Amino acid sequence: MMDTKALFNIGYGLYVLTTNYDNIDNGCIVNTVTQVTSNPLQIAVTVNKGNYTHELIKDSCVFNVSMLTTETPMKVFEHFGFQSGRNVNKFADCESEHRAVNHVLYIPKYTNAYLACRVNKSIDFGTHTMFIADVLDAQVLSDKPSVTYDYYQKNIKPKPQPQTEKPKDGKRRWECKVCGYVYEGDTLPDDFVCPLCKHGVEDFEEVF
Repeated sequence: MMDTKALFNIGYGLYVLTTNYDNIDNGCIVNTVTQVTSNPLQIAVTVNKGNYTHELIKDSCVFNVSMLTTETPMKVFEHFGFQSGRNVNKFADCESEHRAVNHVLYIPKYTNAYLACRVNKSIDFGTHTMFIADVLDAQVLSDKPSVTYDYYQKNIKPKPQPQTEKPKDGKRRWECKVCGYVYEGDTLPDDFVCPLCKHGVEDFEEVF
């Protein structure tokens, strides 16, 4: 039986991906940012189609990547990763001067660097789109170490509280190993997608 936890050992970083379209600012948490060429300088980022940020990047063709540090508190991941820009303005209190050359906001706090990018190609992967982009500008903001997915899991994400007995209501519960969302029901549908982090059933495990 395949153990998909092996994929957790890939050296992912965690980033805030931001964009702007028609004066709408939005952002989400991603862990799939890769440099693909150095001349010209290009990066690739893969985004779930369920994210509002994905929709805005498709229309605007611009985005920024803010590289989070190990000092990033859980509230930042909750703010950008556990709610949708369709329902809340994630930048309601943001200072407008923190815009890069592509007119997209970047995250100045808990960030050690940012990249300002323009999309030149996109590849459809069904549930996700890979955006390949030219880097228009890059700036280092601090010397704090970057946060990895492993560090987030071990040091930032709250540990689930163990339960020793099944709940009295008799419902079965599955918890997302990525963000902690709990699904309740008789069975977990094969096509279920976490409404918070957009991961599928392979990242859920049944809990009491």
